[in-house]
Amino acid sequence: MAKKKRILVACGTGMATSTAVAESLREGLEDRGIEVEMSQCKISEMDSYVDSFEPHAIVATAEVDGDYGVPVFSGRAFLTGVGEDEVVEDIAETVK
Repeated sequence: MAKKKRILVACGTGMATSTAVAESLREGLEDRGIEVEMSQCKISEMDSYVDSFEPHAIVATAEVDGDYGVPVFSGRAFLTGVGEDEVVEDIAETVK
């Protein structure tokens, strides 16, 4: 059995928006046969979460600066519904 892939979802407050994004992303990845473990945080907390959670990818609902050592994807598509499938597919290809 493949190991679960770790995805960090970051938003302004680390609560409602990241929860909505995380659930949509989880469903999309699991539909593609990818088991995931999600963690959520505020964008301002990303550095410490990346160090402790060691994600395979990050999804952020706002622009982020810096190199986190893993791909960072925009989470806006999960909020608007526009292009969501394409973003899920890109993430799936990245974390396989």
